[in-house]
Amino acid sequence: QNSSTYWEGKADMESLQRIYGISFPDTKMLKEWEKFQEEAKSRDHRKIGRDQELFFFHELSPGSCFFLPKGAYIYNTLIEFIRSEYRKRGFQEVVTPNVFNSKLWMTSGHWQHYSDNMFSFEVEKEIFALKPMNCPGHCLMFDHRPRSWRELPLRLADFGVLHRNELSGALTGLTRVRRFQQDDAHIFCAMEQIEEEIKSCLEFLRTVYDVFGFSFKLNLSTRPEKYLGDIEVWNQAEKQLENSLNAFGEKWELNPGDGAFYGPKIDIQIKDAIGRYHQCATIQLDFQLPVRFNLTFVSHDGNDKTRPVIIHRAILGSVERMIAILTENYGGKWPLWLSPQQVMVVPVGPACDEYAQKV
Repeated sequence: QNSSTYWEGKADMESLQRIYGISFPDTKMLKEWEKFQEEAKSRDHRKIGRDQELFFFHELSPGSCFFLPKGAYIYNTLIEFIRSEYRKRGFQEVVTPNVFNSKLWMTSGHWQHYSDNMFSFEVEKEIFALKPMNCPGHCLMFDHRPRSWRELPLRLADFGVLHRNELSGALTGLTRVRRFQQDDAHIFCAMEQIEEEIKSCLEFLRTVYDVFGFSFKLNLSTRPEKYLGDIEVWNQAEKQLENSLNAFGEKWELNPGDGAFYGPKIDIQIKDAIGRYHQCATIQLDFQLPVRFNLTFVSHDGNDKTRPVIIHRAILGSVERMIAILTENYGGKWPLWLSPQQVMVVPVGPACDEYAQKV
């Protein structure tokens, strides 16, 4: 097979053709691989999406999906499912702007490291950008008035539209898009609350994946070599994550040194019906955004300079990507609660057409 790529992965460099293949030590493995490829092809969400009239893409808005009525039903049903779980678990849904001054992204650090992946433009001699993530906006929301320990943990959920300027060659159906929504939430909490909040996040995750029929595996990614912050804070946080995972009762593995520079994380991969693994959920601690935005709360002992910790949390991840995974997992045979075609009336003959229409 072949595909297009850029030299060193940079869009302004020379365009190249990538050629790749695969070999097997015996015929049996080759046959198994061919069978798997045929099964994956028949389940391709792009084919099923077209055949079932769920969604389509158009060259006038590359990387942004058009969801037709049936696809929109699935999309909205997934969001309402997560909303119903939010209400049970103490999350408060918020709405934040889509466009922010680049000063926000400079404060958060995204402008220095992520601006190439952002859609930016000039307004009245100032640079603005479409948001690629919700966390900086949620920091502004936390900071808009003084906060007390009595308000923590503060769980803010947001289904806001996000845009990321992915390279055109990387766009792949619903799995890699430029416009998407996440079941995004940020939990602002005290250090001593991390363990209980992570436990709750893991239980939330299990509830959702059980409904879909997904099994999953967990990895704890710890402090990398180049980390920011106090090592004692890292050690305390990692210990709380370990305790949460042990209490959760599912098997997990340690992934030393693979955490983000701003905090340890739990990586979750779900397994679909044909054995493929997908990364969707995120549970990530963040010690740095509270510092960058100078976020504080009044602790129970009266210290008004106490720093919160942020837990970045998503279960579906990108709703678009989750729809792709679910489409292929079910092979287009949707469970009733998600099915856009709930009932179909089939008349046995022309004489029954009128009655069938009434029904």
